[in-house]
Amino acid sequence: MATTRQKGFQLTDRVACIILAGGQGTRLFPLTKDRCKPAVGFGGRYRLIDIPISNSLNSNMNHLFIISQYFSSGLNQHVSATYHLDKFQGGGLSLLSPEEKPDGKVWYKGTADAVRQNIDNLTKLPVDYFLILSGDQLYNMDLEAMVAFAYEKEADLTLAALPVSSREAPRLGILNIDEDAYISDFHEKPKDPEILKRFEMSDQFLQDNDIHCAGPPCFLASMGIYLFKKEVLISLLKEDEREDFGKHLIPTQLSRGRGAVFLHQGYWEDIGTISSFYQANLSLTTNTLGLNLYNEVLPIYAHNHFLPGARLSETKVKDSIICDGAIVEAKEITHSVIGVRSVVKRGSVIRDSILLGNESYSTPEDQSHRFTIGRECQIETTIIDENVTIGNNVRLTNEKKLQNYDGEGIYIRDGIIVVSSGTTLPDNFSL
Repeated sequence: MATTRQKGFQLTDRVACIILAGGQGTRLFPLTKDRCKPAVGFGGRYRLIDIPISNSLNSNMNHLFIISQYFSSGLNQHVSATYHLDKFQGGGLSLLSPEEKPDGKVWYKGTADAVRQNIDNLTKLPVDYFLILSGDQLYNMDLEAMVAFAYEKEADLTLAALPVSSREAPRLGILNIDEDAYISDFHEKPKDPEILKRFEMSDQFLQDNDIHCAGPPCFLASMGIYLFKKEVLISLLKEDEREDFGKHLIPTQLSRGRGAVFLHQGYWEDIGTISSFYQANLSLTTNTLGLNLYNEVLPIYAHNHFLPGARLSETKVKDSIICDGAIVEAKEITHSVIGVRSVVKRGSVIRDSILLGNESYSTPEDQSHRFTIGRECQIETTIIDENVTIGNNVRLTNEKKLQNYDGEGIYIRDGIIVVSSGTTLPDNFSL
């Protein structure tokens, strides 16, 4: 029987939120060439890590741990400069990275191993639950409701899950649940059609749970958001010494029973590839199917750049986002995201592209070297990383329709051109 909640008792005060930000992000190369995946820019003014942090804070969770590994210094600097939790209100944000020990630095082998190696730090707080989030997923979600659901169900483990199509199911962990939302079956990344058939949601189940699915068959998939009872997680990490949550520890715990599913039907995207990153950014320009950034009650927080509004000169703009501090003299900006401090010169045309913005308008060493897109450029289906200088009359249009290409500071992935951070392209360059 559930414990009676006392007056003034707030469940989220008893939750420690762990954001796993240690992924190397090899499939997101070259955006991850010099940074970890959660530190990659998004939407012109955010970092991917801002989304799980914002969802946590919006859900009244003030005990946050961020566990990082690869290129952690840049991520940690962003978090420290952006988020200042009020310790007088009982909150705190801790940044955890692999520590130097007498026999050398011990690196994390996977998601579960990262939590296991930091368990001493995590268990210092007087909490009842651990909520584990990924540092590179996009969603708007009421995590407080998930905690309340788990409390009422007395679940040892609660997974957030959402309906997905048959195209998406083989790359995710899929579930069956009973009428009380307890998990009856689970399979990680099923490829066998017979196994997939076993997990198809029935029409009656869709109707009873008011689940909206684009086209049958539909499946219930784990979002990689896990809520554990504290003692359950500690015990599991000791008994199953393998390294990954989704692949190893989640199936182990579900085999013991008392696992429940919290159903989410809003937007969710796991940023795994250049293509998914590209589509997630451009979906913001219409705000119909993408992450909702225009909610003052549940905002997505970002670093305050203290910049003026964007300045545009005789530019035709359609279905685009132009961020603070941008100076745009371009002829046309269509279906694109123009990040903070972006500078685009006269006559240039930018279509279906993403400019991640700049950390400054020029290099600190050489004020004459400015991060700009020059005059009369044609840029289409391109991601331009931070601090890039592009000369005049440059054409980035993938004329040969290549799917993959590796050049000097310029690449093609999934048919999308990517100009990596710090690159300089000379006048009249063409790809």
